Amino acid sequence: MATNTRVAVSQILRNKDDTVEEDDEPKKKSREDWRKAKELEEARKAGTAPAAVDETGKDINPHIPQYISSAPWYYGTSGPTLKHQRPQEDREAQFTKLDLYYNKGVTASSATKYRKGACENCGAMTHNKKDCLERPRKIGAKFTNAGIAPDEFSQPDLNLSYDGKRDRWNGYDPAQHKAIIEEYQKVEEAKRELRAKRLEQDPTATEEDELEGEDEDKYVDEVDMPGTKVDSKQRITVRNLRIREDTAKYLRNLDINSAYYDPKTRSMRDNPIPEAAESEYAGENFVRFTGDTRSHATAQLFAWEAHAKGLDVHLLAEPTKLQMLQRQYEEKKDQFKTQVKQSVLDKYGGAEHLQAPPRELLLAQSEVFVQYNRDGTRAGAAEKQLAKSKYDEDVLINNHTSVWGSYWRDGQWGYKCCHSFIKMSYCVGEAGKSVVMDVPEAITQKQDRKDEKSEKSSSSSDSSSESSSSDSEPDTRSKTEKKSKKKKNKKKAKKKKKKELKKEKREEDKLKKALEMEERKQKHADYLLSVDERKRPYNSMMQVKEPTEEEMEAYMMKRRREEDPMSQFM
Repeated sequence: MATNTRVAVSQILRNKDDTVEEDDEPKKKSREDWRKAKELEEARKAGTAPAAVDETGKDINPHIPQYISSAPWYYGTSGPTLKHQRPQEDREAQFTKLDLYYNKGVTASSATKYRKGACENCGAMTHNKKDCLERPRKIGAKFTNAGIAPDEFSQPDLNLSYDGKRDRWNGYDPAQHKAIIEEYQKVEEAKRELRAKRLEQDPTATEEDELEGEDEDKYVDEVDMPGTKVDSKQRITVRNLRIREDTAKYLRNLDINSAYYDPKTRSMRDNPIPEAAESEYAGENFVRFTGDTRSHATAQLFAWEAHAKGLDVHLLAEPTKLQMLQRQYEEKKDQFKTQVKQSVLDKYGGAEHLQAPPRELLLAQSEVFVQYNRDGTRAGAAEKQLAKSKYDEDVLINNHTSVWGSYWRDGQWGYKCCHSFIKMSYCVGEAGKSVVMDVPEAITQKQDRKDEKSEKSSSSSDSSSESSSSDSEPDTRSKTEKKSKKKKNKKKAKKKKKKELKKEKREEDKLKKALEMEERKQKHADYLLSVDERKRPYNSMMQVKEPTEEEMEAYMMKRRREEDPMSQFM
């Protein structure tokens, strides 16, 4: 046996230098070799020389760049190869195969006797008593050998690839397809039995006649195909794509007020150029509501309704039958309507009211502006009727002949028919107008009288004050009145003096308190300046208020004036 002996690195390098061979290191190519290699590469690209072959026998594309085709020096290749660009086997992850997947609906058989090493509580071999999830039994399965639970099935640990995780058929069992085949076989057998019974009843009938009656197009609606379902929740919409060479719909008319273009669905329902006599594109509604499209849509709707009520009819399979049924239905419907209408008229009368002309002709006016040419044809398209308001308009209530807000006076709205300013009031006609006109005049007269009385009272008070102040008084007044007035005036003067004295005392008291507070603040400030900064308290709880007049005066009296030269002697 060969033994692995450790050799120093210096010894290995020395031996390598001694036993160096010419093939160990690549030779430095000469100019001629470079030229030949370049010519060979150009010939391979042109197709005149055969392509290089790798170690597996595959041709290497000569158009691959050199930085891709050339292998690194440490890879150890003997010739041209692309193996270094392919995924390496030692680095590739091992994914699970297609035939391995989670088992579904696994039923395990339970044991009849307790097995050594199983759970003492339920008797399953896949867990211990500590990990058992069943209800703890009074006497475990180890001692009773009864009610042993089946072993849990441990699902395999799958390592799926990116495509394996998104494979919709992953885990599908092809044996399930047998059930579908068996179902179709049962249907075919039932059909054969029906054919045999028909042949017994009518021996002259052939199989071709029966096959002609069965049309596969009848069951197109029952197939789950995109766009064929009637339910709007499951209908699949197809985007309205256009050929890029065609003119875009929104470029046919650049006017902002022209037909609306929906960029999300790329649809323009109205005609972009309505004044044009002929145009390439007249809007999607023109195509949708012209020709036989309306009749086709009504026929399809009738077919769906008939199929829902039990009639075996289809638009594509039996169009003639459907048309005949629809015609009969419309005739019977109109006949029934006319019978009901005639019975009502015979019973209650009033047929003369139904022969009246339309309301537009009776009023001889409408809100739609339509312009006509001299020959009687309409000039251009009719204007769109825009909704005025979401509220009900021109609704007359409570015997009014005009609406609320048709009359305005002195900043108030009302009804024009009766000049009433009360909303929802009952109309009294011209009598209400006369009452409303009389009421304001009486109110103005009362206001004028009140103004005159107030002016008289103010003038009398002014005259009494003038008479008391002046020495000349009229002879009509008595001496007692004069004396009583003098006493009242003296009392008022005394009260005024007392109030003024009280106000002065209060102001002086407030000023004294403000001066005391100012002195305390100055002393506290001096104390804080003398104390170390680290021991100063915070002022976060101090309330900031606007100073009063007394506080401002106290501050101005107590503040230090540094510019005053005599301030040091105070």
